Amino acid sequence: MVIERRRKPPSALSFLIEVLWRCFTISKKEMPINEEIREKEIRVIGPDGAALGIMSSKEALQIAQRENLDLVNISPKAVPPVCKIMNYGKYRFEQAKREKEAKKKQKTVEIKEIRLSLKIDTHDFDTKVNQAKKFLEHGDRVKVAIGREMAHPELGNATIKRFADACADVGVIDKLPKMEGRSLIMFISAKPASKTTAKPAAPKAAEAQPAESQPAKQE
Repeated sequence: MVIERRRKPPSALSFLIEVLWRCFTISKKEMPINEEIREKEIRVIGPDGAALGIMSSKEALQIAQRENLDLVNISPKAVPPVCKIMNYGKYRFEQAKREKEAKKKQKTVEIKEIRLSLKIDTHDFDTKVNQAKKFLEHGDRVKVAIGREMAHPELGNATIKRFADACADVGVIDKLPKMEGRSLIMFISAKPASKTTAKPAAPKAAEAQPAESQPAKQE
């Protein structure tokens, strides 16, 4: 005997999730193309950028199909909507490429920490200064900290100020030294590139003019 299992109706929660998912998908959808364009009248731009005038979406789609291209609604809120005949696949590829290149150019600023001590010797101090300069030249932000040995805060302030002065050629203090817990903290950011005024080009040396022949003296 075969027992048929009836499918349970979807719960209210699953129904709500499905509705929200569909709404999200629609909101993320790209510009309407081809048969999705159902306006009675649209303003059409040809693949070469020339205006083809106002016509029905059906007529515009036929023109696009004859050219083996797509009809894309590039301005749906205009009256009438503006549609362009183009290679939509190529357009999306180039747009994705531009977005990828833009992300590559975006610089993420990282915070690099340098820890000092009141008893730091000259060699270690210079090593940490050089390390901080490399971070700043790379565009990162440097967090300088002196902790634990802060029984004499005046010595800590002197050490951290000396460190800031040593980095002054590539960095500027963007957060003054301040006690946070038992540590003295200071932040240094990369120095903004100064706009160098272009020096006027040195005038070219005047070409030597041939000396005018002087009339011979008559004896």
